[in-house]
Amino acid sequence: MIAAARARLGVLGGSGLYDIDGLAGRSVVDVETPFGSPSAPVICGRFGEVTIAFLSRHGQGHRLLPTEINFRANVYALKSLGVEFILSASAVGSLREEIDPLDIVVPDQFVDRTRHRADTFFGRGLVAHVSLADPVCARLAALTADAVREAGADVHRGGTYVCMEGPQFSTRAESELYRTWGAHVIGMTNLQEARLAREAEICYASLALVTDYDCWKTDEEPVTVDAVIERIRLNAERAKVTVTRLAEVLPETRSCQCARALDSAIITRRDTIPAETVRRLGPIVERVLGGRPEA
Repeated sequence: MIAAARARLGVLGGSGLYDIDGLAGRSVVDVETPFGSPSAPVICGRFGEVTIAFLSRHGQGHRLLPTEINFRANVYALKSLGVEFILSASAVGSLREEIDPLDIVVPDQFVDRTRHRADTFFGRGLVAHVSLADPVCARLAALTADAVREAGADVHRGGTYVCMEGPQFSTRAESELYRTWGAHVIGMTNLQEARLAREAEICYASLALVTDYDCWKTDEEPVTVDAVIERIRLNAERAKVTVTRLAEVLPETRSCQCARALDSAIITRRDTIPAETVRRLGPIVERVLGGRPEA
């Protein structure tokens, strides 16, 4: 069941960012979706005039592996609450000498190295092919990078995020390979979110919180969970400040492609789309396919 809460900005919190402080009118919203339960109840509240919906992607107590995250339920839950913008915060490893631990990267590209994940809302008689050439909303990314600077962090605007399966960290050979590809950071979660956000016509940007140099850098100790947690703790406060700054400058209206991603994406002939599929997708397709018809 979905409560009456409505939010414009959704925040997906990753390792070390399990809550967000300073929200006025704070409430906890339990959301059920056609894709199952999201990772955790959604925390809603206001920063100034903007209502935020915060969702801890790994669940309460960090109990979900990256592969176990129900990405579809998480994004559907935020869409059902009215979210138009998603900021995704997550721990990453650096693949470049110039990107130091505790820096923050706002990537604009992704490479998929996952294998076991559902990453589309479509199927069951409805085929859609959204454009993912530019998987990050350029306007939201620019606002996010500015907000990071205001939070006092060193920010890198743009770059490629390699999304790996995990939960193990990379082999040294893999890490070196990704560097030859020109990639900048590596993580385990963001690409599925970017794909689904685009299908849901939600603007998406990543806040990649650098914790280590991955294992390519042989003069550094190999990455450990302890090192990751300590560094993400230090970056978590700046991530929270970034969210507050971003909430202050969100545009009143959206003129980007993200907001109309389904306009030319649905290839299935309208009169053959099963009514049950339209009902199931609800707010994902409501703008382009209308209401939820009776079977």
